[in-house]
Amino acid sequence: MKFRPLHDRIVVRRITAEEKSAGGIIIPDTAKEKPMEGEVIAAGPGARNEQGAIVALDVKAGDRVLFGKWSGTEVKLDGEELLIMKESDIMGIIEAPAASAKAA
Repeated sequence: MKFRPLHDRIVVRRITAEEKSAGGIIIPDTAKEKPMEGEVIAAGPGARNEQGAIVALDVKAGDRVLFGKWSGTEVKLDGEELLIMKESDIMGIIEAPAASAKAA
């Protein structure tokens, strides 16, 4: 992809939800909600503060994030549906669980 976001904007790819519910019921496409979880593809350098210095973003490419249902602007880049949003639209970063050591 030849796209670089500016300032405090980020590019996010939605992570698709499962096709079945917990009870095993298959959910049709028309009843599905858009996922509110995604992976950061690219991030801008950061926003400028009142003194003019650039403040770096807290997210980076590869982070899994949770964002609001109506956040961002949907765009199609290289045939792929992506979201462009400001860092402030992100609610948080989803941390991967730490690998637990197995007892022998």
